[in-house]
Amino acid sequence: MTGSRQADEKMDPRRKRARFRAWHRGTREMDLILGPFADNALSTMTNDDLDAFERLLEMPDTEMLKWFTGATPVPDTCDTPLFLRISRFRETMRS
Repeated sequence: MTGSRQADEKMDPRRKRARFRAWHRGTREMDLILGPFADNALSTMTNDDLDAFERLLEMPDTEMLKWFTGATPVPDTCDTPLFLRISRFRETMRS
């Protein structure tokens, strides 16, 4: 996990919980997609963004990985601006 302990201490409990959940998924692949995004974006997320992120964290890793890799289409309920933002962030991490 990245990020400083000091930055983590300044984060409100809800964001800390979301960050922890992003880094501690059921699969390492999803840890490496959602964890760095959480490190980068949580501090600037609006409450609506955080709501959407928490809903996404409820999804099964196996399904989400298929969406991120393009193996299956993203369901309408998850095809949100936040999902697109995570996908774009993932692309920048890969290059």
